[in-house]
Amino acid sequence: MKPMVSKDKRPVNLDIASMQLPVTAYVSISHRLSGVFLFLVSGLMVWALDVSLSSEAGFDSIAATLATPLSKAVLWAIATALSYHALAGVKHIIMDFGIGESMQGGVNGARLVIGLAVVAAIAWGVVLW
Repeated sequence: MKPMVSKDKRPVNLDIASMQLPVTAYVSISHRLSGVFLFLVSGLMVWALDVSLSSEAGFDSIAATLATPLSKAVLWAIATALSYHALAGVKHIIMDFGIGESMQGGVNGARLVIGLAVVAAIAWGVVLW
């Protein structure tokens, strides 16, 4: 039997950097990435909570650690990721109710999520520093 050969002669673009993705794709991809990041740091946050609740010395140790600039930067990244992930999740829930399901509605929702996430990131920066 002869092997099946594709007759499709369209060019195949394998260079991901040259692809032009819509803003909705970037919001969707970054929503997934923020979820993975939050999953990975959740162990660190639970450990810090456990140490801070174990004793007064443990609380003082975590408080002193969180006062350093590097720790504040990590906290800012976690808070920003959490805010972004929550905003994108709310957008998905709203779309599940049938609001903003059109292409233009999706683009407007994605832009709104990005704008609110930038505002939240700035607000977290002000709160932490």
